[in-house]
Amino acid sequence: MSKSKQREQLPPFGTLVRVSEPSEEDEKGCVRVKTVKGSKSGNDDDTHEENGVLFWVNKSGFPIDNRTWDRMWDHVSRIHPDGYSMINKIRNKSDLPQIPIQQAPLNFPSSMPVQDRLDKVQNYMKSLQYNHTGTQFFEIRKQRPVSGLMDSAREMIKEALPIKCLEAVILGLFLTNGFLGVERFPLSFKSVFGGNVHRHVVLGIYYAGKYGSIGMSRRDELMYKPVVYKSLSELVFEFERSYNMFKHEVRKVKTGLPVPHDPHSYEFINWKALTINMNKSSPKEIAKDLDVVAKEIRTKSRSWMTNPTSPRKTITSIDMTTGRDTYASNSLKQASKIYRSQTTMNSLDNGAVKRKSTDPAEYQIRI
Repeated sequence: MSKSKQREQLPPFGTLVRVSEPSEEDEKGCVRVKTVKGSKSGNDDDTHEENGVLFWVNKSGFPIDNRTWDRMWDHVSRIHPDGYSMINKIRNKSDLPQIPIQQAPLNFPSSMPVQDRLDKVQNYMKSLQYNHTGTQFFEIRKQRPVSGLMDSAREMIKEALPIKCLEAVILGLFLTNGFLGVERFPLSFKSVFGGNVHRHVVLGIYYAGKYGSIGMSRRDELMYKPVVYKSLSELVFEFERSYNMFKHEVRKVKTGLPVPHDPHSYEFINWKALTINMNKSSPKEIAKDLDVVAKEIRTKSRSWMTNPTSPRKTITSIDMTTGRDTYASNSLKQASKIYRSQTTMNSLDNGAVKRKSTDPAEYQIRI
């Protein structure tokens, strides 16, 4: 019997038509999903069938229209044990309890130690839970200025959805802005397990001569490290030991430069100021290379002694005559001044002016 005749003999399923499954797909414990087009009602909307139950695919986009909502509720009523009684208890109810959302630690008492603040930041990120799915809730692009990434961090706090390691780094930067004497820098790892390559990143922390980290991972040992390590190499070797606990071989380690605390900064994050091949370098050579970046981090930390103002408390004013953000305007003027200082002007014999600039990839002003 042909498939067309089979389709004609099958009874209708709501406004759709059930399609019989080939015998070769009949496997126990297998979730079968297929696409079905058309119905006796003449609709051409795409639907899917999962283990014999048809459900609709949202093609109208967001916000979801009423027609799609009706189809989704109808699908739930068919597969839920309580059927329509469950739908009646939930749908169109205005007095449903609110889902509790963890409040982000945005304000800290001035007397609270830095380590306690970092613990609160880490606990907040853990309350959001790790994103185990392949769904990307937030668009995080590394080649964005700090100000753009901070906007993404605000969106994470607002939505309170699960996050991954890269998103945790951006959120950690936002929540630690203004911590006096604390420097933050990206710390990335490339490991191999079972022939598969895994990449991971955490936010390195430097404070009062000690190193640590915060972040998100499936393993507690691969995200949070208290600020107790005396050197950056000691922190990296501790991560390597943690990786070895789970049979991962660390191939490469990348360290970036300190990230500015100014949430309105137009600077870009340096993600890989130093790349270390762990297989081709001895522990002594690794420690020597890491000390170069550690020196830059310590120098940046000492700058707090001359400019201790917290960026979180910086006042951003609006010029009422022009309606422009004076803080952003001043930041743009400062960036333009840096660009002009790296550009030389040479006079020619005919009076023309020739502009000679540095590598444009090194000095880019993006607004």
